[in-house]
Amino acid sequence: MVSDNIEETVDSSGESDIRPVKKSAPEEKPKAESGKRWYVVKVQSGREESIKEALEKRVKIDGLEEYFGQIHIPIEKVTEMRRGKRVSRERKLFPGYLMVEVEFNDPILYLFRETTGVGDFVGGTATNKLPTPMSEREIERMLRVKGDNVAPTVVSRPAFDAGDRIKVKDGTFAGMDGEVKEIMEALGRVKVELTIFGRPVPVELEYWQVEIV
Repeated sequence: MVSDNIEETVDSSGESDIRPVKKSAPEEKPKAESGKRWYVVKVQSGREESIKEALEKRVKIDGLEEYFGQIHIPIEKVTEMRRGKRVSRERKLFPGYLMVEVEFNDPILYLFRETTGVGDFVGGTATNKLPTPMSEREIERMLRVKGDNVAPTVVSRPAFDAGDRIKVKDGTFAGMDGEVKEIMEALGRVKVELTIFGRPVPVELEYWQVEIV
């Protein structure tokens, strides 16, 4: 019997010639492309960290790791001058929102909807319209953490008021236009409405970060 790895040939004189046969390596199947994309999810403001932990815990319990990447809470590091002293702190860029890297499917949708404090995916509707993934530009902007921005001493009242159109001149949202929604004098901040993720989103900024247009 001749092995599958041996080839036997017979020449004109009737003598056989046995030699090993080189088998080609099996072709590797291409890896399936990951279906994970970055989305924005509305959550209860003030509970971003606890909701993030609850979602990560449920992913492990339900065994959905293959559909789940990570959850990110966009923050900004700011160093302020208060009474002549430098004070550093972290500030949420989007109170009430989380960035999530997931493969959008029924198990993931169910997990998010059944977690207390979680709202809808931004861009989705009650008619099961798929939410819009974040663009590469948005992802890069939101994952970048600004650090050690020195804010000047807070003034008592800015030169703009609710309803005014402003332009952001510094920080993550520099160059974006929006509308003033609220002056937060006690905190030295202003709440403005910017168009982010394709929809109006309220953002808190320092007075010095915006200018009237």
